[in-house]
Amino acid sequence: MATTNSSFWKLKGHQPDVICGRSAHYTFRKGHFPMLLCFIIVLGGFLKACLKNSEVVLTILFLAGFVIGYLAYNFVEMHQIVYPLLKTSSFSLYCYFSPLIILMAALDMDFYILKNVLWQVLLIAFISYFVAIIIVGNVVMKFNNDSWDLQSCLLFSMTIAITDPVHSVNSLKTIGISKMYIDIIRGESMIVCSFTTIIFGFFRSHALHISVFREYHILVDLILNISGSILCGYCCARIIHFIFTDLFRNTLTNTVLYFSMVYMIFYIVEFFGMSGLVALVTVGLNLDSLSFKPKIKLIITKFLIMFSSVFQHLIYTFFGIVIGCGQIKYFSAHTAVFILILFVTVYVVRLVTIVLVSPILMYSTYEYNWRWGAVIAWSGIKGVFSLLLAPDVYNLAEQKIESPQIIILYVEVVSLMTMGINSYMMTHFARTLGLCAISLPRQMAMLNAIKHIQEIIQNTITLFKTEKILTNVNWTLVEEKTKIRYSIPPHACQFYHISHDDHGEESTTDDALIEEARLHIAIIQMSSFEKQCKNGILGVDAARILIGATKSYCPTQRKFMSIYDVFSYVKARSWLMKFKNMLTSMEYRKEKSCSLLPWKSKLLVFAYYVVFSEEFDYTGHIITFLYIYPMIIHLWPMARKLNVSSLILVNYYFVFLYVLQSALKIIILKKRYFHQHWNTVDFFIMLIGIVDIFCIYFVKLRPENLVLIQITVIMGYLRIIRFIPLIKLLIPLLLKIVEVQLKKRLSLMYSITKGNIKSQEDTAFLIQQISSRESIYQKLYKILEINKRDAVKELGLIEQEGRNVLIALKTKQAIRNVISKALKNLTFLWSRGIIDNHEGIEMNKVLLAKIKALNNFPMEIPPPTPDKYLHNIVWLQNKDVLIEFFKQRAKLAYFDYGEIICKEGEMPQGIYLIISGMAIVHGSSTTFGIDSNLRSDKESVTKFTDYYTSGDIIGELSCLLKRENEYTATCETILQACFISLEDLYEGFDVFWPSLEHNIWLKLALRTASQYFESALVDEDLEFQKCVALNLAYLVTLSNYNKMTIDSTTMKFVIVVYGSVIDMKTDVPYLAPCILPKTCEQVQGTSDLSKLLVVQDSKPAPNNHHHSVIVKNRPEMTNRQYNRKSKPELETGFHSRKGH
Repeated sequence: MATTNSSFWKLKGHQPDVICGRSAHYTFRKGHFPMLLCFIIVLGGFLKACLKNSEVVLTILFLAGFVIGYLAYNFVEMHQIVYPLLKTSSFSLYCYFSPLIILMAALDMDFYILKNVLWQVLLIAFISYFVAIIIVGNVVMKFNNDSWDLQSCLLFSMTIAITDPVHSVNSLKTIGISKMYIDIIRGESMIVCSFTTIIFGFFRSHALHISVFREYHILVDLILNISGSILCGYCCARIIHFIFTDLFRNTLTNTVLYFSMVYMIFYIVEFFGMSGLVALVTVGLNLDSLSFKPKIKLIITKFLIMFSSVFQHLIYTFFGIVIGCGQIKYFSAHTAVFILILFVTVYVVRLVTIVLVSPILMYSTYEYNWRWGAVIAWSGIKGVFSLLLAPDVYNLAEQKIESPQIIILYVEVVSLMTMGINSYMMTHFARTLGLCAISLPRQMAMLNAIKHIQEIIQNTITLFKTEKILTNVNWTLVEEKTKIRYSIPPHACQFYHISHDDHGEESTTDDALIEEARLHIAIIQMSSFEKQCKNGILGVDAARILIGATKSYCPTQRKFMSIYDVFSYVKARSWLMKFKNMLTSMEYRKEKSCSLLPWKSKLLVFAYYVVFSEEFDYTGHIITFLYIYPMIIHLWPMARKLNVSSLILVNYYFVFLYVLQSALKIIILKKRYFHQHWNTVDFFIMLIGIVDIFCIYFVKLRPENLVLIQITVIMGYLRIIRFIPLIKLLIPLLLKIVEVQLKKRLSLMYSITKGNIKSQEDTAFLIQQISSRESIYQKLYKILEINKRDAVKELGLIEQEGRNVLIALKTKQAIRNVISKALKNLTFLWSRGIIDNHEGIEMNKVLLAKIKALNNFPMEIPPPTPDKYLHNIVWLQNKDVLIEFFKQRAKLAYFDYGEIICKEGEMPQGIYLIISGMAIVHGSSTTFGIDSNLRSDKESVTKFTDYYTSGDIIGELSCLLKRENEYTATCETILQACFISLEDLYEGFDVFWPSLEHNIWLKLALRTASQYFESALVDEDLEFQKCVALNLAYLVTLSNYNKMTIDSTTMKFVIVVYGSVIDMKTDVPYLAPCILPKTCEQVQGTSDLSKLLVVQDSKPAPNNHHHSVIVKNRPEMTNRQYNRKSKPELETGFHSRKGH
């Protein structure tokens, strides 16, 4: 690390500083320089608020700084104000400003995209860097009138080669350019910037000449510098992640600590001679939204943007002041011409780079084409990092020039020109070449979203119209002002080839629509992963793996990520299992039985107990440890010469012990001796030791034989293998460590699979918004169902593999979910003033402490006994009398792999509560009690497949109805279940009438509602226990011609969960599962049995669940008349459904 300079420019000798053309023998005026800083910050903020253009703002600030510097050159009063700046080391300015700016750029970059295109980014960076050094260096040497030496030219070309990681992508981020190309440009700029700062750091610390880079040790130091900086950055990122996920830290403390740690990391890494910039880039890339508490990253990002903007304003103004302090006589017409030459050269360098790398990018990236090349060719924008390193071109030069300010002038003006011209050209080319055009699928998605928002607005207006206090509102004006009129600009439209189908309707290619929908699904899934992580359902590591896998598979066309893709991304547990198997095979096992002895010799029995005792083993290990000292002496030539006889005696003793041990074991075990691997190792060590003794003996007999001497030396070094048996002590410890890691990995894989299933479910509710075309919807739905089914299957296999571990994990997640809900309730009560501030803080601490205590939760919990599983059946309500009743009648059932539990079309024997194992369920689509003449033919033949695992119940609905099974359940693994026969179940119905049967129906109704209408019921707390205790929801039973009056004031939702009904006012049928619209006032059952789930609005309904059901034959329409209705009428209101 370079020492700080005595002034902005390094001066040789001990002459006084000459600043702005005069000696500075006075002190500066206190308080004036901070006033100048505040003036620059206020002026920059005011200009940015008015002009909205950072390039113009920086240009104005540069000119203002130049004027201030020119005044300082001519007036002592102004000179005294800027004197502290001119006395500040240029390296100090670099240390003050660069950390936050580079960290902001690194945080804004997507690590997973960079990982996917890393080699392309490295290729562009190094080609761009070396092309810039060659071309710019030659241009500077030929066209510059100043007498710059070779080192100055090369350092200047390195400075100009840096592409600003912030400004180079700012214009592209606002016009919808692909994130991949934005990160390619930013990644290249950060690599070039980091490498250049490392090179400049070498020159500062070692005062090197450019030619020393030919030396081998400098290249090794360079590699170690980069590797060490990356390693330090990664370790610091882990520390930051550990600190900032602490639930007890508040936002203010986290923000202050974060910025303090950024500078601390930078200075510590620089202090140890590495690159602080590379370390911060690594920190930024390894931190994401999951590394912080919710909303913390947003706050930190806002602060980073604010500080970075202020720092850029200060940098351009400061360097404008430094340029203004120079002598004007050095600025001439040639200066302006040379600046134009430099600007053209910078563009030529970029163009040559793109021409060189385009063939490779076209081959590796399917989206890349010549249009992208034309845009990236204008991305060589120079910025603050080029400016911060520009003074070192003069400071590190071998021959000093008369006007060092001219170097900064070249860099700053070229930087401003590239900011203005290149930014405009990039945006212009991107729009002209159609790279920011919105594809037709995206247009359709936007129009669908706008239509959906407009419907919400209209529904809100309709609801407000019913309020008495708003009766005199001009609703026509409200509707006019809230109407969304959005049209996609013509230049943003991407045109497709439109074909006409047989009906004359326009249709686009399904492939394009599915591809766009695939990307939308990936975004929805990543959002689901983050939401699950914030809610405590998914661990941070699992969420990061799922998000990384999703981003990794996004560039692959027509690839929908499945659970198998995630497993291949993680590479699961293969190496851990192999390592565990290897350790298990190496584990030392003793022979415990005395029956191995062929005779009853007391001596041999005594020898057996001695040799196979733990004391004998520990004695052998101690002797082996003690042999370390003789081995060190043997390997040390001088000490070996002084202790030859002692080493020989120790060697004899050691070999004798091995011979004695092996002989006793061979006598006792005979052929079984070699069945144990460690006995073979001991025997081999004994043979090597005997050969070693014979070699020493023969050397004494023939000391002139060189071959024998060399063999003896080799045999002496082979004594090191005598320490191999010590590995036996480490194997049990390693096995425990591997077991713990396997359990953690198993928990991680379970969390990943569970999170993947949840994301598939979340996506299934939103795919209708992604694509309005029915054919696309059906294809996407099928893909999601297949992926979910595969994930459920893997989930069952994982549960079978590590049951105890997953019981502990599920218990931990259940505790976390309960506490999270308690925190939400606390927040609600706190915000409403029901709990005061002090009580809220204390209760919040208590709940957070419970969440933190889950970090020490045991990794394994033994499974409950089979009778305890009855407590998990929700419709038993954990009541002792119900549990005891079925406990006496329940039986344990065991099934082997492939055995059929129940068969489609057969009458049910009872219900099966799965205790362990997994079953695959497949059959026809669930009929929901709808008559066959009301179902379409397509639905009747639809097949479904599902997987049932521990805790699931097979056969509930069939037993309730006493009808044939609608599916076949087959064991995928060895399965254990708790079986309750049909007779015992109905005996329970008789004993506990009517609550037991009603509770089973309610449980099935709640499951159906949550399965099909989760998005509509997201704000409802429909837990079974609460519904029973608080009457939040209840069931209404309708048979043929029974009708029910719907009271919209008390009933929030009425859901048909089984059977079918018809609206008596409009004659519109509704088939299960379906939510009845608000316009329904009275419905009538049209199936033999119909079940309606009523969700209460706010006040609980009366205890009589059937208060609104009037049992009455309806003469207005007979069953025959109903069956004559047209097919389109029957399908009205039908909700698409999946296999149950």
